[in-house]
Amino acid sequence: MVVLSIVVGGYINDANQKNTNQITKNINIVEENTIKEAIDKVYNAVVLIASYRLDGEGSVGSGFIYKTDDKYGYILTNNHVITKSDSISVMTNDLKEVEATILGYDEPMDLAVLKIAKEDVPLVASIGHSDDVKIGDTVFTVGSPEGLQYIGTVTKGIISGLNREVKINNHGEDYTMGVIQTDAAINPGNSGGPLVNINGEVIGINSLKLVQDEIEGMGFAIPIEEVLLYTDSLEKGEQIKRPYLGLELADNDIGIVINATLDKSSSHTLQKGDIIIKLDDVSVRDTSHFRYLLYKHKIGDRVKITYIRGLEEDETYIELGA
Repeated sequence: MVVLSIVVGGYINDANQKNTNQITKNINIVEENTIKEAIDKVYNAVVLIASYRLDGEGSVGSGFIYKTDDKYGYILTNNHVITKSDSISVMTNDLKEVEATILGYDEPMDLAVLKIAKEDVPLVASIGHSDDVKIGDTVFTVGSPEGLQYIGTVTKGIISGLNREVKINNHGEDYTMGVIQTDAAINPGNSGGPLVNINGEVIGINSLKLVQDEIEGMGFAIPIEEVLLYTDSLEKGEQIKRPYLGLELADNDIGIVINATLDKSSSHTLQKGDIIIKLDDVSVRDTSHFRYLLYKHKIGDRVKITYIRGLEEDETYIELGA
């Protein structure tokens, strides 16, 4: 609420003299569309993450506390924020700095889980549902763009797009990710911080790695439902196991081509030279997109592959290994 003092009175006694008995009235202006309550629900759960290496290199990003147990608080962030680090420190928005331990990380999803002592946890974020959001919904981010100088910065925007597919490169290998698009500003240091809905619930994890320098007003976040599929394994330090076909694949003008079959024990009928054009009736664009579609499945699932051999189109069903 803002209080303004405004002069609303005063009159002229004659042509040359103004009456000094002016009337002052206070007017209260209330901002009805503030998101302060939503910010308060998550603000202190967001932390700055500083990653250090023995060679003097390091990086800064953001993260948020998503759960606690009897001993520890657990923080989600991006893998690229903490990769190759020798030590990690976490700073809360009240500038308290504590040591953190990396529990697990996953490059394809660009995720990492850290832990800190429970007594150092100021707040635990509420987790929402990204599948409930619609284009135009108000969202905001909390993070530390450019590091400590701007710790605890809040930026506001809307959901600009849903079910976007963005390609990233990790150590020379391309991955396609399904993401939420927003126009809320995501700058260096915001990576790993939460994308939050109007109720103060986390619906995604921001990733600067998905933003191109030449494009403005386009930020991307990993949907929270996809993130939570991996947190149990990451907390235990387990390597994420993904479905495997036993095929060496390469991009092709149409779909992807099989260069070699690596698993001789597989029961499927696919051969070298076959061109895969669909996975479960979804057209395949390239190897990165095929891997994205494949990773939506669990080990043991049965999938349908549509392929071309010679001039004939055919299909086969394959049970996914690990």
